[in-house]
Amino acid sequence: MKSICIKTNNEKLLTYLLNEFHFCKLKNVCFSQNQFKHYHNIIIHYTGNQIDEFIHTISNILSYMVIDELEENFLKTCISQNYFYFDALEKKKILQNCFDICSDDFTNYFDKKFSYLTKQFYLYLKEHKSIILTGFIYFRLKSYFSILDEIVDNAVNQFIIEKEYLEFISLLKLYINSQTSHIDCLHLVYFKNNPILFDKEMNQIDIKDYFLDGKYLSDITFSNNDFLLNTLLNLLPKKLYIHLIEQTIDEFLNTLILIFEKRTELCTDCHICQLYKHKKEGLK
Repeated sequence: MKSICIKTNNEKLLTYLLNEFHFCKLKNVCFSQNQFKHYHNIIIHYTGNQIDEFIHTISNILSYMVIDELEENFLKTCISQNYFYFDALEKKKILQNCFDICSDDFTNYFDKKFSYLTKQFYLYLKEHKSIILTGFIYFRLKSYFSILDEIVDNAVNQFIIEKEYLEFISLLKLYINSQTSHIDCLHLVYFKNNPILFDKEMNQIDIKDYFLDGKYLSDITFSNNDFLLNTLLNLLPKKLYIHLIEQTIDEFLNTLILIFEKRTELCTDCHICQLYKHKKEGLK
């Protein structure tokens, strides 16, 4: 027989655990609840022979509890303590970035957290009959909090990059709106990493001709996209027709749309689009 006593005064955790124990359908198990002087106790009695499997099951439930019910507050605390100089809205955005990171990299981060938590709960419960949740979490799960620190650091870096990106966009929009347009319209035939720019007469414009007049180049490596952006900032068209040959809007193209806003018009099926789609197919 194996008995485990889980001690906590957190009503939310008590409800979570009781629900999970009820639905996990453990065999040869009975539960009892008692309110003692300091803690509310959940006592689990197992009378079967698969004690190792029983401890693993309880460890899994406790691990899910930490991630599902406590992790958000842990992240908030980490942000507030380590990045106290951000305001409330910035901290909220950083927290959302944490959620996005965990979602985008769900398997990696979840497996990392869950495997560590499960192992720690299992090793402890194998040798002890009772566990005080608050004390165990804060004093025996240091590596788990290190993982959360890593997530928060990544979220802050992402936030700073996004902030600088928006400032970059705002600066270019301010510049565009303060200058006079030099040309009525341009046609951008957009292939990723190989854009082609034409004037309204469909004469190709060599985007590298404007290199010496560079105003805002986004990268010192000077890719074709950098040359293109610089050319557009020099010519400042009143209208920019973007012909999507590959039918996708990548990060750079999205940046152009944000900068030039209402000046841009997307096109996917005009005669220019059809011409370059056929040319692309012919090169395959």
